[in-house]
Amino acid sequence: MSGALDGGVLDPDGAMDRMRAWKGRIDKLAADTKVMSDRLQELRVTVEEDHGLAEVTVDSAGALLDLRLSRQIQRVSPEVVAQAVMNAIRRAKEQLAERSQEIIAETVGTESAAARAIAERVGRQLRPDPEPGWGGPGSSGWQR
Repeated sequence: MSGALDGGVLDPDGAMDRMRAWKGRIDKLAADTKVMSDRLQELRVTVEEDHGLAEVTVDSAGALLDLRLSRQIQRVSPEVVAQAVMNAIRRAKEQLAERSQEIIAETVGTESAAARAIAERVGRQLRPDPEPGWGGPGSSGWQR
C-alpha cells in the first residue's frame, strides 16, 4: 500500500510530501483567485447603441458609470432615447458577462466547483431577464 509501512503505520515522509503538494495547490488557487478578483474589479465595458443615439460605460458590477448622448436625440422622441439607453446598457452588461466568463476561465479555470459557482453568479447578476418589449429578440429597438 502506497504511503504506509508494515502494520499500517503512516510514512511520515510521504505524508509530508502530500501536505506540501496540497499546500502548493492551495497557494496557487489563492494566487489565481486574487488575479481573477483584481481583473474583474478593473473590468469596464463601453458600448454604443446601434443607432448611435447613446453610448454607455458600465463597471464590473454592471453599474452605469458614463452616459453619452449624441445630437441625434434631438430628432427622436424621449421614449426612443430612453429605449436606446436601456438597450445600450443591456448590451454592455451582456459583453461584461462574456468578458467576466473569459477572465474566470483564464485565471481559475472552469474545472472546479468554485469557479463554476463564481461564473454562474456573475452570469445571473449581469444577465437578468429582459423586460417585456425592451429590445428582446425580434425587437428593432425603435418601437414600443
